[in-house]
Amino acid sequence: MGTLPGTSAEVLDQEVRDLISPGRITKDQWIEVVTTAHDLGIRTTSTIMYGHVESPRHVAAHLGLLRDIQKQTGGFTEFVPLGFVHTEAPMYGKSLVENVRPGATGAEVLKTYAVSRLMLNNWIPNLQVSWVKEGPKLSQILLDAGGNDFMGTLMNESISTSAGATYGQCMKPREMRRLIRDSGRIPAERSTTYEIRRQFGPDEDDHYDPLDLVEGAPEEKFGSYSKLTHSPDYKFRDRYEIPLTPVSKG
Repeated sequence: MGTLPGTSAEVLDQEVRDLISPGRITKDQWIEVVTTAHDLGIRTTSTIMYGHVESPRHVAAHLGLLRDIQKQTGGFTEFVPLGFVHTEAPMYGKSLVENVRPGATGAEVLKTYAVSRLMLNNWIPNLQVSWVKEGPKLSQILLDAGGNDFMGTLMNESISTSAGATYGQCMKPREMRRLIRDSGRIPAERSTTYEIRRQFGPDEDDHYDPLDLVEGAPEEKFGSYSKLTHSPDYKFRDRYEIPLTPVSKG
């Protein structure tokens, strides 16, 4: 194992976690996992999920905690702000939690990225834009609000999609490079730990990756979360009876 995802962070405030994600690991357990990984030489990402019941104070405290950890370990590769997708989320749709907002506003997303860059810049240099959460166009704008990483291509994302996001079905490398160029940046391919593998110039792109050559709709090639969950092929149909023999007492 070379790296770990720093997910399940949600908001690193136990009162908020008890409301939105009861049963998940605690704030202290999350800190223990990532710091132990860092001590073992395993790099991790770091995240936040915002736009539900948290306040700006919670976000600021979360960023401050990540910065303190990074000062001690240097193990975070990037920070990824993840806007809450409310559409199919039970805590919003079924009113499981009071006063849950329907995700962050556009202005809030911009401010979160800008403040994250200001607070983490000298410690966590990479700020990843989630086009799955925010969509391609807003993600372009976020590159001017502190972001420097356009995430990855993905194939068939299911976590955000199951919550109602509509952007998780594959983005081809050429399309991603076009979006980056249109925002005035020069695209580069990186490794998981942010070593630059190759840089693409600002001129016309004549490079094709295998994913660029996939014809037709990506969901026809890779499947889709929606089709998978609605397919009868993966529904429980058969009931198996297990014969039981009573055991006499004594």
